Parts: sequence; structure tokens; C-alpha cells
Amino acid sequence: MDDARQSWIRALIGSSIEDMALYERALTHGSTGKADYQRLEFLGDRVLGLVIADALYQHFPDEAEGRLSHRLNGLVSGHVCAQVARAIDLPDHIIIGKQARDDGARDSDNVLGDIMEAIIGALFLDQGLDAARIFIMAHWKSLMTQALKAPKHPKSELQEWCAARSLKNPEYKIVSKEGPPHNMLFEVSVTIKGRGSASAHAASKQAGETAAAKAFLEEFA
Repeated sequence: MDDARQSWIRALIGSSIEDMALYERALTHGSTGKADYQRLEFLGDRVLGLVIADALYQHFPDEAEGRLSHRLNGLVSGHVCAQVARAIDLPDHIIIGKQARDDGARDSDNVLGDIMEAIIGALFLDQGLDAARIFIMAHWKSLMTQALKAPKHPKSELQEWCAARSLKNPEYKIVSKEGPPHNMLFEVSVTIKGRGSASAHAASKQAGETAAAKAFLEEFA
């Protein structure tokens, strides 16, 4: 790892780093042909979920499981992880192949979110759960406490909206998908029979359905 990346990692994590190679791997995209971030991302995703779930359980003692789940799903989403990644200037330090860089992977929510989780996985292996918890809370706590009420997922909200009006359930459909596998863009539509339809673009089918439901509610609800 070059000196600039090492300095950035030390400023981000602290000077107690034991295994710099873990963080180098966390920053490495598969397009380089080298050992990449994916295994660390798998681990970091679970560590992030555990820490955020514990924090929500402690911070909102009167909320039911459903509301806590809505909060958790939002806070560990790829979009939020990418938001945190950009806030700490992670895109400038990704180790990535030329083709993937030219395809825009360095600014992809999918890639940034995954590498953000890989950094957490590396930190967990290097320094343990307490250090990972301190890091996560430093960057997620303000997001966790921004809203006084748990947000309702757009798909759930749309389902309830239909039920309240005795309408048929929403029907979701992939309209198109394009781009390279690591940076796919989906167009997804949602239709409510007798009421209309809306569509949206996102980096995954699930995110596209969520965005389409939100677009429908904004237009028709």
C-alpha cells in the first residue's frame, strides 16, 4: 500500500493498527486481479448489523421489533454505507483496475458500500469488536438519531396504502437492466391496477422496487 493510503488509514483508524495488509485488501477491487474486499465485506456487514442493532435496542427502549427493524434496515443499507464512505473520502483510496475505474465503479454505491463494510471487517479482525463499535458509532450515531420516529419502508407504506383503499397489491417489474456486472443499473416499475404506475432506476432490483414505490407514493398518494 502506498504512503498516502497508509496515512489515510492511520488517520481514520488510529495508530494502533497491527495488520495493514487487512486494510489494503479491504480497499482492493476485484478488477485488479488481486485478493479483494469481498470476504472482509461479508464479515463487516455482520459486524455493522450487530453494532447498530445493539445501539438501536439501547437507544429506543420503547420501540417494537418492527420499528427497530425498519431503522436497522435503513442504517445498514448500501446507500447509507456509501454515504459514510464518501464522507470519509474513501473513493480517493480505492485500489481499482483501469476498466472498472473508467466504468465508474469508484463512485458506485454498490462498490463504496461494500468496501465500507470491508473496512469494518478489517478493523474487527485487526483490533476486535470494541474498536469496531467505536468506529461505527463515530460515523453512524448522528444518522441513527436524526429521525425521532422510525421511517416506514416505501414498499410497506405502499402496501398499506393499497389495503386501506381495497386495491390490489402492487405489481413490480424490471423494465430494463444495463451496464457491467459490477455496476448494473436497473429500471423497475410498480403498477397499482386502476390507479397508475411509476418507475425508478437503482443499482439493484430490490433498491429499484423501493425507489419505484417511493415515486408512486409521491405522485399518487
